[in-house]
Amino acid sequence: MEHVPSAAEMLGWIETVVGQGVRRPGYPADAWTERWLAERLQEFGLEVTLEPVEVRRWQPGAGLLRLDDGTSWTGMPLPHTAPTGGLRGRIARLADARPGDIVVDEVTFSELPQSYVQTLATSAYDPEGVFDTLVQTIPFGPRMMEVVEPALAAGAVGFVGALTGLPWETRDYYVPYDAVERPIPALWLSGTDARRLLARLPCEGELIAESATDTVITHNVVATLPGNSAHTVIVASHHDAPWASAVEDASGLALVLATARHWARVPIEERPHNLTFLLTSGHMAHAAGTRAFIDRHRPELAGVVLELHLEHAALRCEAVDGTLVPTAEPEVRWWFTTRAPQLEKLVAATLEAEDLRRSFVLSPDVFSPMPPTDGAFFHPEGVPLVHFLSAPMYLFDSADTIDKIDVAGLEPLARAAVRIVAGTAGWTPADLRAAASG
Repeated sequence: MEHVPSAAEMLGWIETVVGQGVRRPGYPADAWTERWLAERLQEFGLEVTLEPVEVRRWQPGAGLLRLDDGTSWTGMPLPHTAPTGGLRGRIARLADARPGDIVVDEVTFSELPQSYVQTLATSAYDPEGVFDTLVQTIPFGPRMMEVVEPALAAGAVGFVGALTGLPWETRDYYVPYDAVERPIPALWLSGTDARRLLARLPCEGELIAESATDTVITHNVVATLPGNSAHTVIVASHHDAPWASAVEDASGLALVLATARHWARVPIEERPHNLTFLLTSGHMAHAAGTRAFIDRHRPELAGVVLELHLEHAALRCEAVDGTLVPTAEPEVRWWFTTRAPQLEKLVAATLEAEDLRRSFVLSPDVFSPMPPTDGAFFHPEGVPLVHFLSAPMYLFDSADTIDKIDVAGLEPLARAAVRIVAGTAGWTPADLRAAASG
């Protein structure tokens, strides 16, 4: 696969995107990234269109919790919660809350034993034999994005999320990212600050959580190459992010660009199908770009052989003295694959051929009705899919920096994407849909 870019070139693309700053939907850095992606794809020889996507843009301001005894701590407002310049009231733990309180609730990230995931997997590639003992910290507590809901149910007028159960010190947790407007002001506090607060509860104080929300137009970047079939394969990721994020999902962008450049240099008769390369907007707004693409192109979905999503070339990290330190090991790799035997066999063979260790092949609905990916909404449309995703604990945090990129995995992941696309030669959408329904 001489057309696959080197890891150094892909890392250069990642560094370029990360260098623009915070890429939340509608932010200047994300608009810049849209244009940059379109230019790169045009340079490769693809036909490129920017398709508009309406998103709710959220921009935080000051975040502060000030107690009546004069103690105060800085926090981060929760995305898409109600702004306040100052809300006074009784502050209490969730278990002790009364209606009208500002409620404090602790968040602990969930631990996922890979021995359990192995019981759910269609297959696994684990030549090191680590899955029997490896435990993964995922970037959510047990309620996932519904962190404010218990406080709402208790009649709270404000919420303080205490990040006491995270393995490192942070207040920069960009959750929830579903762009649902929640009607009370809310603030994340770091573990250290939150423990100091908890020791004083209940008490009186003031919550400040400023933010602004408006509606803006962003864009999906859609690039196409003709191929040797009447059908289409879509290769996709998203271009927005919670921060100036490297793994989420500048790494996915690099993998899509690498796959696009490879196929652009291959003669048309050697491309198994028409190819669409999709870089979506608004993942951090309930996958707005994916939903917009599906709405705009729904009549064409019947002709899609495969939708391949590429997200998160990530290193596993360990927490040392409250700081995240990257290891030399990749984070566990999930490959959500439609239950069609020929597709599952292709993915499993690809993982072994590219030595993509610490990989599971999983059913798309193994954890929830849809896979936990930016491309999730293709699943209920019946589109056959392979979605690569890893879920490192720092995924939604400003700690997602260049040093967390699985550089050694970039070329194997790109080659895997090429292999999977090539492996669909001769397949039709009807073949896979029939196999999946059987």
